[in-house]
Amino acid sequence: MFKKILIANRGEIALRILRACKELGIATVAVHSTADADAMHVRLADESVCIGPPPARESYLNVPSLLAACEITGADAVHPGYGFLAENARFAEILKDHNIHFIGPKAEHIRIMGDKIEAKKTAQRLGIPVVPGSDGGITSDEEAQRVAAEIGFPVLVKAAAGGGGRGMKVAMTADDLSQALSTARSEAKAAFGDDAVYLEKYLAKPRHIEVQVLGDGRGHAIHLGERDCSLQRRHQKVWEEAPSPVITPAQRAEIGETVAKAMRDMNYLGVGTVEFLYEDGNFYFIEMNTRIQVEHPVTEMVTGIDLINEQIRVAAGEPLNLRQEDVVFEGHAIECRVNAEHPTTFRPSPGRITHYHVPGGLGIRVDSNAYQGYSIPPHYDSLVGKLIVHGKTRDECLMRLRRALDEFVVDGIDTTLPLFRTLVRTKAIAEGQYDIHWLEHFLAEHPEKKAG
Repeated sequence: MFKKILIANRGEIALRILRACKELGIATVAVHSTADADAMHVRLADESVCIGPPPARESYLNVPSLLAACEITGADAVHPGYGFLAENARFAEILKDHNIHFIGPKAEHIRIMGDKIEAKKTAQRLGIPVVPGSDGGITSDEEAQRVAAEIGFPVLVKAAAGGGGRGMKVAMTADDLSQALSTARSEAKAAFGDDAVYLEKYLAKPRHIEVQVLGDGRGHAIHLGERDCSLQRRHQKVWEEAPSPVITPAQRAEIGETVAKAMRDMNYLGVGTVEFLYEDGNFYFIEMNTRIQVEHPVTEMVTGIDLINEQIRVAAGEPLNLRQEDVVFEGHAIECRVNAEHPTTFRPSPGRITHYHVPGGLGIRVDSNAYQGYSIPPHYDSLVGKLIVHGKTRDECLMRLRRALDEFVVDGIDTTLPLFRTLVRTKAIAEGQYDIHWLEHFLAEHPEKKAG
């Protein structure tokens, strides 16, 4: 087992990793920018190192500074969390060259799954169902028109190196395709430095279903069920739940085993999430995230399995002791991402939290690094924390979530709490009848309800 882990991240995920390390008896090193000197994980870590000024490129993305922090503290492993360098294959290789363990997958798997085109080819080869589309990157408008005619309009133009909805455009007809290609390429080049794009069939009302996997890099891998992440705004997840309201136990077992077998064939190491669009009983692979997910707590709540703990153990070379039959799904869990954003404009709302009270009681979990008097810095994402609620049934979970949201108080800044108070009392949500476009349409049709 590792003796000392450097946590190369910030915010709630850094605190989540720190807690797992403490429970495993592993010493911790918190790195931070000057803007995060008062962060909770910095206060609680065994050691802390300032790695630069607020801009991420000069601190959390500064590989030489992270290596220096490892050398100064004697850390023998780095946990990247999510975001920043979590899916940077070169960073994993650099750490290996310096005899420091990267708590994550092998660099080759990060690299393969980081390229959307290569990831799709790999998924097909491993027997995972994919969305109909181009076999690779689109090099000309003529080729795009040919592929689109084969799979049928509407089509989705997607950046090969994309994420977060950037470099993604819908072409409803052949007349729209040229403009969609041009815009997607421009966005992809600006956001990722790579203008490669590809085409996929555009699904009208799909749900976003993802399957959590865990492997030990030795040919042993299991799945831990699915999460439904269909409530999204601008392709960003807002609300996640497990299990999905529309997936049957038989479907869960089938798609779960398909994914787990693929991970065994890859000798995949660590945690990962295989994401699908789901429509009319069919699953279509869209991408794989080779890291811990923001929404991992809902899986932990319904399985009782500590994903960060398992991630650290297998990265240290320990075999995966869990068998598929050991994974038992109990009850229902929902996570709400509480962001420091204005509830009607969704503009970031950094600033000092003047009053902070989190809900409590049976089945309530809050993953947050916030506290009364803490200032949300303007330099990073706007996540204040995650409210996760568990119940014996989905109805009980929703009732408990209503109560928890009413108890949750964050003053001094704007947050998205009012949005969730509205959603949890909305008929379509209560009935589980929504898709990835539902929230955008709801907000457009009921702008007054954004603020609750």
